Amino acid sequence: MSRIRIKNFGPIKDGLVNADGWIDFRKVTVFIGNQGSGKSTLAKIFSTFSWMEKALVRGDYDKKWFERKGRLRNPLLSYHRLEHYLDAQESKSTVIEYEGEAYRFVYEHGQLQCTAISESRYFVPQIMYVPAERNFISYVKKPSELKLSSDSLKEFLTEFENAKDWIKGPVSLPINNTELEYDKLNDTLNLRGSTYKLRLTDASSGFQSLVPLYLVSDYLSASIKEISETNRDSMSAEEIQRFKKGVENIFNNATLTEEQKRVALSVLSSKFNKTSFLNIVEEPEQNLFPSSQWQILKSLLKFNNRTKPNALVITTHSPYLVSFLSIAVQAFELSQKLSNMPGHTDKLEKLKKIINPESMLAGQDLAIYQMDESNGTIATLPVFNGIPSDKNVLNDYLIQGNAMFDSLLEIEEGL
Repeated sequence: MSRIRIKNFGPIKDGLVNADGWIDFRKVTVFIGNQGSGKSTLAKIFSTFSWMEKALVRGDYDKKWFERKGRLRNPLLSYHRLEHYLDAQESKSTVIEYEGEAYRFVYEHGQLQCTAISESRYFVPQIMYVPAERNFISYVKKPSELKLSSDSLKEFLTEFENAKDWIKGPVSLPINNTELEYDKLNDTLNLRGSTYKLRLTDASSGFQSLVPLYLVSDYLSASIKEISETNRDSMSAEEIQRFKKGVENIFNNATLTEEQKRVALSVLSSKFNKTSFLNIVEEPEQNLFPSSQWQILKSLLKFNNRTKPNALVITTHSPYLVSFLSIAVQAFELSQKLSNMPGHTDKLEKLKKIINPESMLAGQDLAIYQMDESNGTIATLPVFNGIPSDKNVLNDYLIQGNAMFDSLLEIEEGL
């Protein structure tokens, strides 16, 4: 898997305080913390460098293109609206290091360097960044309508449109026994329950947050799974040469503008197989009741488990999600024990009714990091027997609330 070391970039100052500063990304990686602590910043940096690694492996751009002065700032960081972090005075001491499966990037003293580090197999990822602003998707028909928003939101909308076309019938949503239906003729999404039917645009904010996230994640993970099951593999040596030749022809075509070249490169890239799904989700709990948060998390874990190379990155403010992740890990550990113990088939079946195996998670496949906005540091959340610790910044605020309530009761009893 990949890892990142980052210092003095936006809200992140000293970075991770242990492990020599390296943040390991696993099958599931979670960032928790207050507003402005750097959760989304770190997720966006990971998204950016993951894309850069893919672009180098596939030959979309060469090493010199990335290393050109100012290239990281624009267009790479501007894609997620992070470019202004390099304008600040402290940016002179910014350090960003990324190590993936195939390339290593180092940004220091205002210069980016790229180095190939491996000849091992590289799973070409479909990278999807799911922004918190996704609620607007319910009201938007075309990406051009989002002129004031980010490029990442525009790309998400494009995949949302693709996901709608992918729908073949009613889609069962994970909450409230609700189905999603797509009226292709009128280009509208409708929600149908046991006693009602309404447009997504008229639904609650929870549905407007959940539907785009659920539909795009389901669509992209299913697409990658189909590639795997039909034995469509990552590029062969011959395919790599053909792809590089296509890129060369595009760049040498003097009649194309820079924007046309980017579009041509995107079309060319789509002809080559992606073999993993990197799903980066901001606040999956957005506008959702705790039980619905559990349901969408189980769905995201299910989609993540469809193929082995998939990875899920989450930013969250919700103590419920951390607690639910502990349940998914505990269920996996218990299922492993029961599978190796004869005579406990009934208990194993009972476990599967509580949580489906497709949503379980091995402890070693989970990493949770706490962001501290007061000093710009990051800490690894401790684990005990593979289970994330209950002592985390989100639960600490619940404890503080209980303590304040007890103090109020003491005052009342003294009246």
